[in-house]
Amino acid sequence: MDTVHITRVAEARWEAVDEGRIIGQGDLSHRPDGRLFVSVDVWQDAVFDRLATAMLADLTAPLHTLVGSDDQELKAKWERLGFTLGRREREYVLPTAPVHAPRLPEGVTILPAGEADEAPLRALDRAIREEVEATVGWRTMPAEVLPRPAGDTLVDPSKYAVAVRDGAYAGLIRVVPVRSRARIGLLAVRAGQRRHGIGRALLAHALGALHRGGIDSAWAEVDEANTAAITLAEGFGARRSGGYLELVRP
Repeated sequence: MDTVHITRVAEARWEAVDEGRIIGQGDLSHRPDGRLFVSVDVWQDAVFDRLATAMLADLTAPLHTLVGSDDQELKAKWERLGFTLGRREREYVLPTAPVHAPRLPEGVTILPAGEADEAPLRALDRAIREEVEATVGWRTMPAEVLPRPAGDTLVDPSKYAVAVRDGAYAGLIRVVPVRSRARIGLLAVRAGQRRHGIGRALLAHALGALHRGGIDSAWAEVDEANTAAITLAEGFGARRSGGYLELVRP
């Protein structure tokens, strides 16, 4: 182990090198809400603590990391370094096979992915994020980390379908196809438009569009404390397929 050298090779990348051979790497990801997520991938278990410790020394807390809910060994490694449980996240698989489509709420229409006007879509996204942050906090949302320009929370507007109510953008859903499946990355409705069936209508629309496109299933992550989202997903036949623990080092 005396021959192992840890080097920060880029702003968000560290490497552990032994006699010229890379035996581990660490990565840093920035979330739009300001959270910093770290991850470590090593080829020798003994290098984990050294690499992670070097990363933590270079970074300012609080820091976050994701661990599979069944990966007790990795969880224990991060806990040795001062991380504690922050939240639990469930992963669901949703079939896209046709279900009884809910009737659209009065005055509501759905703009399919790619048909929304970009300016009001971005305004809707900002408004929803501000509402979430002012209530439960964005930290309760699935811990996704996507590459995007600083300050921009819409990676690709063409991936969003939008619910319009009485001429105003009221809710959105983002769906990203990944080979033979798709990921539902975000489903959200303006605070004043909730409890009218808009979220259910958006999810039904998205699943139907995927099915017509030949995609049989989608997956989504849901905070374990979000009972409304869990009930919605399970109402569409969602099956729990795993989960994650978000660990935090304050």
